Amino acid sequence: MEVPVTPDKVPLVTGEEPFIDLFTHAGCAVCHVIPGIPGANGQVGPPLILGTTGTQRLKDPTYHGEARTVHEYIVESVLAPQQFVVQGYPEHTMPTWYGSKLSALALEKIALYLERQTAEH
Repeated sequence: MEVPVTPDKVPLVTGEEPFIDLFTHAGCAVCHVIPGIPGANGQVGPPLILGTTGTQRLKDPTYHGEARTVHEYIVESVLAPQQFVVQGYPEHTMPTWYGSKLSALALEKIALYLERQTAEH
């Protein structure tokens, strides 16, 4: 049986793209500040400096996810964004469908990049 390719089945990024394209084509740069990504000056979501803020978020008493590392937290934040919403940012803003629109390789590369980003970067 042949399954038709429809837009909802095509990932935003495959993971083969350069880092800048991963973030811009996936749309992350529209809502977030991301160090090293030109044009990533969004103000809707928190800055993605998880090398600085990731551990703090995991220890936050309002965090109810299952991640144990910053890397796992980043992946979880994409796949299940309501597990933890950073204080001061609106709930239900991060699309819940993002995880299904990123390839596993793209999500892994995004997490690897973000867990190294710091406020000083």
